[in-house]
Amino acid sequence: MTSAGAARRVTAVRTVHRRHALLPTSWPWWVQALAVYGLARAVSAVVLLVVARTQAANPWTDPAPSYVAYAGRMWDGSWYREIFETGYPDVLPVGPDGAVLQNPWAFFPLFPTLVRWLDALTGAGWDVLAPTLALVCGAGAVVVVHRLVATAGAAAVERRPGLPLATVLVVSVFPSSPVLQVAYTESLALLLVAGSLLLLARRRYGWAALAIVLLGLTRAVALPMAAVVLWHALQRRRRGDLRAPDVARLAGLLVSALGSGVLWPWVCGLVTGVPGAYFRTQEAWRGGADVVPVVPWVDVSRWLFDDAGPWLLALLLVLVAALVLHPVAARLGPEMHAWSGAYLAYLVATVQPGTSLVRFLLLAFPLGAVTVGWTRSRAWLAGVALVCVAGQAWWVWELWRLVPPSGWPP
Repeated sequence: MTSAGAARRVTAVRTVHRRHALLPTSWPWWVQALAVYGLARAVSAVVLLVVARTQAANPWTDPAPSYVAYAGRMWDGSWYREIFETGYPDVLPVGPDGAVLQNPWAFFPLFPTLVRWLDALTGAGWDVLAPTLALVCGAGAVVVVHRLVATAGAAAVERRPGLPLATVLVVSVFPSSPVLQVAYTESLALLLVAGSLLLLARRRYGWAALAIVLLGLTRAVALPMAAVVLWHALQRRRRGDLRAPDVARLAGLLVSALGSGVLWPWVCGLVTGVPGAYFRTQEAWRGGADVVPVVPWVDVSRWLFDDAGPWLLALLLVLVAALVLHPVAARLGPEMHAWSGAYLAYLVATVQPGTSLVRFLLLAFPLGAVTVGWTRSRAWLAGVALVCVAGQAWWVWELWRLVPPSGWPP
């Protein structure tokens, strides 16, 4: 291609990008990402405030609590607050029948530790600092997600200009996205997942190892990163650009990812002196049921739909697999593509399906890019966004709001 032809191509690409831009193209990309995120969080704040007015008295708040109390104390926020205030018990608590009771060891330490450090500096307290930290981590996460899609997913962006910001929009308004501004760990985990994938794509393997270790101290989602590292290495080998020094570095990164996936369960057992303490604690949330792969999905499908349940479950898994294998997913690059498949497979293998699944799916953010990446239609993007905002209202009203004496957890 001649220099004049190349110049015309660059001009045409820039014109297409301007035509499909969601915000003024004069704004820096990171300002656009933060503007979308900020607007989405303002909408979620309004939803939380409106629903809080109808909240009855519950184990964590008074009736009609303030925003900071509603965002900082409800549901798992109360467990993280207990860790913030008193740490973890030295002895695994058990009931009269010898069964392990629900206890703080089910919750990972990085988020409450960061809040404790901030409180030592500011004295602002849990109710203010925990939701604020989550909000800030979410802001950092969407900036990293934008860069990840724009660089590692360049092949998809070339076909669908504006995809990075569209992905930020879908993540920011996802039905469970209010969790990005409450005292939960999703925003920190999203930041570390996206950061790990970006560092891996840029071959910053040492920094990627650090991010994955921190992820292993944030949520039980570090183990799928091992599959991503392995797939990244295989793709480099297939392209013929895998050098001997990088083989050793990637081997070390793979070991780090595997170790991060079992780090917190190991710490739980070490401190309490009970082998398998973490898994026994998890069983307390399952009514004593063993933590086994896949079986809970079949059981729940039968509970919901009788004999048709397993067939409907199989159909759902086929549809999800089709989304993961969609050409747009492949064009996002090997790191995001592998994370989508590995993370969803990990959920099927380890999670008992329930209402919390809506929240867990927030970390499968590359599928948001697939959802809006197959077309340039603004109407489709607007429709997806509106459905997601409506989903937020449902999520806060039906799940975050507790109607005593019991409710479905968010």
